[in-house]
Amino acid sequence: MNTVSVNIEVTVHEHSPRTPRMRTPDLNDGTGGFGRPMVNRLAQATAVTREAAGGKTVSALLAR
Repeated sequence: MNTVSVNIEVTVHEHSPRTPRMRTPDLNDGTGGFGRPMVNRLAQATAVTREAAGGKTVSALLAR
């Protein structure tokens, strides 16, 4: 986690090469779908960076 001026940048590395996508949250089977919508509502900006060694880094800029 980095503090950037008046914002906080949260960065997560993930080994999966798949691009994050919005999907309908699964209320019955517990297979997820809640994370991306929640991050998009809270964040001022988001970014996905593909890593040369594989996987990706997902970043979100949040108001402090």
